[in-house]
Amino acid sequence: MTALFVYLYFIIQAIGLLVVANGAPVLSNKILGKNWIWPVDHQLMLRDGRRLFGGTKTWRGLCSAILFTSLATLLMGINPVIGALFGVLAMTGDLLASFIKRRIGCAESSRARGLDTVPESLLPILVLKEPLALDLVDIMLIVGIFFLIEEWFSPLLYRLHIRKRPY
Repeated sequence: MTALFVYLYFIIQAIGLLVVANGAPVLSNKILGKNWIWPVDHQLMLRDGRRLFGGTKTWRGLCSAILFTSLATLLMGINPVIGALFGVLAMTGDLLASFIKRRIGCAESSRARGLDTVPESLLPILVLKEPLALDLVDIMLIVGIFFLIEEWFSPLLYRLHIRKRPY
C-alpha cells in the first residue's frame, strides 16, 4: 500500500505542477487584465506574414508560470529551482506549440487538439523526470491525464468566466 501511495504521489505532484504552470498565465490574465502584457515575440512578423508566437504569449504569463510553479514546488518540499525550471520548460513547450500553430496557419488562440497540451506537458516532465522520480510509463500517463484535464476543465473554466475560450 505504501509503495502505491508513493507512486501516486509523484504522479499527482507532476500533474499539479503542470496545472499550476499552465494555469498561472490564465489566472494572471483574469486578475490583471491588460496590465503588464508585453508580447514575448515583441510583435515580430516572420516571412510567412505571421507573428512568431502571437499576442497572447506574454512575459507576464511566462513570469507568472515560473513564479507560481516555484512556489508550488516549495510547498511540495521540492527545490524551488526545479519549480522555476519546470515553469520555464512548460512555457517553452507552450511557445513551441504556438510557433507551430502559426506556421501551419492556425489563428491565435485557436484550438489544435493535442498540440495545445502535449508539448507543454511533455517537455518539463521529460527533462525533469529524474528529480521528479518519474519513468517513461509515468510520463505517458501524466501527459494523457493532463490532456484529459484540459479537455474536461477548460469548458468549466470558460463557464466560470476564468478562460476566454472553452478550450
